[in-house]
Amino acid sequence: MQALLSVSDKTGILDFAKALHDLGVKLLSTGGTAKLLADAGLPVTEVADHTGFPEMLDGRVKTLHPKIHGGLLARRDLPAHVAAIEQHGIDAIDLLVVNLYPFEATVAKPGCTLEDAIENIDIGGPAMVRSAAKNWKDVAVLTDASQYAVALEELKANGRISDKTKFGFSVAAFNRIADYDGAISDFLSAVDFEASQGQPAPVRSLFPGQSNGRFVKLQDLRYGENAHQQAALYRDLHPAPGSLVTAKQLQGKELSYNNIADADAAWECVKSFDVPACVIVKHANPCGVAVGKDALEAYSKAFKTDPTSAFGGIIAFNRPVDLAAAQEINKQFVEVLMAPGYSPEALAVFQATKAKQNVRILQIDLPRGGTTDWDNGRNMMDVKRVGSGLLIQTADNHVLTPDQLKVVTKKQPTPQQLDDLMFAWKVAQYVKSNAIVFCASGMTMGVGAGQMSRLDSARIASIKAEHAGLSLQGTAVASDAFFPFRDGLDVVIDHGATSVIQPGGSMRDQEVIDAADERGVAMVFTGVRHFRH
Repeated sequence: MQALLSVSDKTGILDFAKALHDLGVKLLSTGGTAKLLADAGLPVTEVADHTGFPEMLDGRVKTLHPKIHGGLLARRDLPAHVAAIEQHGIDAIDLLVVNLYPFEATVAKPGCTLEDAIENIDIGGPAMVRSAAKNWKDVAVLTDASQYAVALEELKANGRISDKTKFGFSVAAFNRIADYDGAISDFLSAVDFEASQGQPAPVRSLFPGQSNGRFVKLQDLRYGENAHQQAALYRDLHPAPGSLVTAKQLQGKELSYNNIADADAAWECVKSFDVPACVIVKHANPCGVAVGKDALEAYSKAFKTDPTSAFGGIIAFNRPVDLAAAQEINKQFVEVLMAPGYSPEALAVFQATKAKQNVRILQIDLPRGGTTDWDNGRNMMDVKRVGSGLLIQTADNHVLTPDQLKVVTKKQPTPQQLDDLMFAWKVAQYVKSNAIVFCASGMTMGVGAGQMSRLDSARIASIKAEHAGLSLQGTAVASDAFFPFRDGLDVVIDHGATSVIQPGGSMRDQEVIDAADERGVAMVFTGVRHFRH
């Protein structure tokens, strides 16, 4: 048996090579990998000696040779193939271990030049991987150090690697090549060649000339949005820390398509708060959001916003759930519960009865925080499927700070009103358009979402508050987009709002400002809208 080892990332390769040698496997290798093995005292044949042809062009050409690809591609079950390689003195290669030049890591470095990117495009490695993966019945191809242990276990137990395992390695190899080529295409097709002339690093568009989405399937789902649809859940190759796909399910039934969509909406909203917060979502819209001194207070306030909609909802916390919060949650029917952690006593509450054991409980670590959206668990891009195409945009990750507000009315908001306005604005960012959100004292009082008319959203929000027995007097209101006429403003004021936050930008802004002054309310402009479709 002969193995060819040629790796850029040498993690674990020496121990693996030693184990192969102990099993009687002949070792063939290239460049730095060969030197590493030889320095460790392992008998290894350098590829140049094997092919009788030296490496050339600064290592660009070393494995592109019939003695390599013939050894990988020859089918052992075809006498003509076997005769051909024997005629030309080509030894079969039974195991290939290759990982590729670090293109992705190279282009991720600030200031990466086009030359550095190009020189880290592997040619020989992918060619060998494709050859071996195509001939998977005869050649096992390993493209990641995590596969070494699996291969060794089977070799030690059976003297060979099973067809099932080799096929799995082949699929993984083709996936790796697809990821690699996709990364190269993404990078190079985003380069503006003309604008890059004379620049130390290439000028690149946010949107490459070809989009190469690459995702890993986590699980098949029972069905999609409706029972007649099929569905599966995928994650990014490298998911952002603290994002929903990193969740660990602690108990409960399998998550459905709608559970996952709603859970994502709840988690994205709740993790945007720095203080203890609770978000309850129903059909992708927050129906209750609140902050408090702990999980119990935050949940109790959020639930009061709309107890009717909260039935069968998705509940998310940005703090661990303790016994007191779990006991209160346990009084209601809940589909999914999410938090960074749970006390043992809290988990026991949901194990006490068979019905509550069905509650899907997810544990998700909060994002680690940092200077990038990725570090904060946020998508860099949003994608929407349209007929035979994609709409791709940068994600709505805008964070408003109080100093960015522009007071446009004669009446200045009080410090308490400013707090309420900032809270309302944060919630409105996660409510489907048209969004109107009434808030007071760190909780939502009424939410109007997803209506064709902003007036209807305002009316629905007030109706929900009335049904929940909540007074809207003295509330702050957020509108995700500008009021095109004064009528929308009049509706929220008629129902008790005394301060308003909105983007501004309408041709009739002055009319709306005059109306606010006439009604004696404070109003601030953000200069940013939050449409969410």
